[in-house]
Amino acid sequence: MDKIILRANAKINLLLDVTGKLPNGYHSLNMIMQSVDLADVVTVERGERALFCSDPAIPTDARNIAWKAVEAFAAATGIDCADTRITIEKHIPSAAGLAGGSADGAAVLTALDRLHGTALSADRLCRIGASFGADVPFCLTGGTRLALNIGDVLAPLPPPESFTFVLAKPACSVSTKEAYDAFDQTAGVSHVDLTALLFDAAKGDWERVLCRTCNTFEQFVEVADRVPIKSVMRRCGSVFSMMSGSGPTVFGVFRARENAEACAEELRRTIPDVFVCDPAPAGVCVLS
Repeated sequence: MDKIILRANAKINLLLDVTGKLPNGYHSLNMIMQSVDLADVVTVERGERALFCSDPAIPTDARNIAWKAVEAFAAATGIDCADTRITIEKHIPSAAGLAGGSADGAAVLTALDRLHGTALSADRLCRIGASFGADVPFCLTGGTRLALNIGDVLAPLPPPESFTFVLAKPACSVSTKEAYDAFDQTAGVSHVDLTALLFDAAKGDWERVLCRTCNTFEQFVEVADRVPIKSVMRRCGSVFSMMSGSGPTVFGVFRARENAEACAEELRRTIPDVFVCDPAPAGVCVLS
């Protein structure tokens, strides 16, 4: 095998609670992460070392997480990956709170494991992924999962199969570093009752989960369009709306797909990136 093509699915956070700062400088998190079928298409093949991306704003040098995936795989396995050629067809907006870069890195790790026949376990791949991106372990596994610590401790949960999601990313971007810095400087941050929330999540009672959940960042990260986006979603019949990651993307949860489509149509009049998505059962899907 000399070439592999994969779908790298985006994620949203059905829970994101920042609980403190760890001694290593990272932050401790309680999250429920959900894969959605908005995806980049990543091609990994043998050839002259190169990285191409359909979005000219995204760097194609060592700053790109796809290259970090190659370097981490080579370091972990001792395999020379200098002949790796990567092409990324971007559909997930960048700097959006949707883990687009991490999804691409997870796809590259999956591809290299297959191209080189290493047959690494899921745990081993996740450990490699965690070395260069906190969201990469989830993006490797995907579906619906509780994610703890920095996102590297994962456990499966029943999926919210009956919902359709609308994702709306305003034109602005949010710096993840600045968002965490704001947490460090904010007193009196509210947190969820994780025990009660997980009791409902484990039963698959997502209506109850959505009544209890939150995104900590909404308490101190300002996104100018967040309130009007949520207003449109609510008017169109969403049962819940929240920011994903550190933002700025806001997602709405809908029982009826026709309501989701109507919401997306209205939001597209003012918001540049709007998507209607279904839950996805995995983070990375091999196409060929």
